[in-house]
Amino acid sequence: MKDIILKVENISKQYRLGTVGTGTLSHDLNRWWHTIRGKEDPYLKVGETNDRSSKGNSEYVWALQDINFEVERGEVLGIIGKNGAGKSTLLKILSKVTAPTTGTIKSRGRIASLLEVGTGFNPELTGRENIYLNGAILGMTKKEITSKLDEIIAFSGCERYIDTPTKRYSSGMTVRLAFAVAAFLEPEILVVDEVLAVGDAEFQKKAIGKMQDISRSEGRTVLFVSHNMAAVKSLCTKGLLIENGKIVMQGDIDEAVDLYMRRSVFSYQSNNYIDFKLTGKEIQISRFEIISINSKGERHISNSVLMGNSIRFKIHVEAVRKVHNIKASVILTNTNGIKVTAIRSHEICDNVFESDGSFVFELHADDLNLMPGDYLVTIALAENNETISLKEECLGFSVIANDVFGTGKIPKGNYFIFSRAKWELSQK
Repeated sequence: MKDIILKVENISKQYRLGTVGTGTLSHDLNRWWHTIRGKEDPYLKVGETNDRSSKGNSEYVWALQDINFEVERGEVLGIIGKNGAGKSTLLKILSKVTAPTTGTIKSRGRIASLLEVGTGFNPELTGRENIYLNGAILGMTKKEITSKLDEIIAFSGCERYIDTPTKRYSSGMTVRLAFAVAAFLEPEILVVDEVLAVGDAEFQKKAIGKMQDISRSEGRTVLFVSHNMAAVKSLCTKGLLIENGKIVMQGDIDEAVDLYMRRSVFSYQSNNYIDFKLTGKEIQISRFEIISINSKGERHISNSVLMGNSIRFKIHVEAVRKVHNIKASVILTNTNGIKVTAIRSHEICDNVFESDGSFVFELHADDLNLMPGDYLVTIALAENNETISLKEECLGFSVIANDVFGTGKIPKGNYFIFSRAKWELSQK
């Protein structure tokens, strides 16, 4: 039998754009009139999908629509999606910060939330006083909080400032203390939004380790939202992918992350190029292409590259004046957010690139030797050491497995590159 600790059924959340509250008095009266007649809220029938990138016609928008999922005790659920997809809205509903428009939530046990930096903290109180305040909000007794106090302070690393008002804390210190309170006061469900990104590398590692401990060793449940796919993959057991307020996929975390990256980055033309909107600047990138070259030397623009093939990266630049000392960079990142390599023109070439007008910068990458997988490309343009254009993770491509050694054996493993090195055996 499944030990379900959290069940979400048909959760939807509707907002009226540009308005605090439910809107006008006439709308409220209309809702009241429908309610006393036992009829449905008339404004639930209107509203548009939560797509932040497009301008809609309705003044109502569905931040979430028909969200259904279950979480088992001890499970770590990673909730992923683009900015504005509805992740934080879902966590606020689960944490009872805001109420859903429709649907129900059933949970067993206390829920502790880290939704924003300093959530639940009174800036006028000291760190120690805020520990007791937050513990009380979570339903803990003073005795329970006192028994965990030393552990909380030690984990947060804020011992020297624990009797200082938190208004004098940095955002990183505040997050450290807030996370320590939420983690050590033993809630049955821990809800963590992107706040950990505020902390330094040491604290992020400690926090992720602590979340692994409380889920695996102590059997408590964690809901984790982050744009750091490496952290999500290492921590979470299941994934929930949200797009435009709707669940696109739920299941294995690796499959959810892979689908997220593909939908986020590989949503351009299948020919794998992107045209950028021109803004009237004197120098700007207008187009970027990825070209695969096969063993016969044939070139084709594609979003898939056979393992071992050469790649060309073409940066088209519009310029209305002479360009001096121009430099370009191509940075490759894998779908876990780990930078694989950076190729910079000024590190490779001694000559100074100049142009009297528009030009194309082409990078010949014949020795990348990338392992199979999906890769994201960031491009940058600089003039006289000043960055004039940066397009982060603007395009992606897939490397397809191939018999690169001609042995019938394809290199395996979770690595970035393969090597064409030679093995040799000699007698002693």
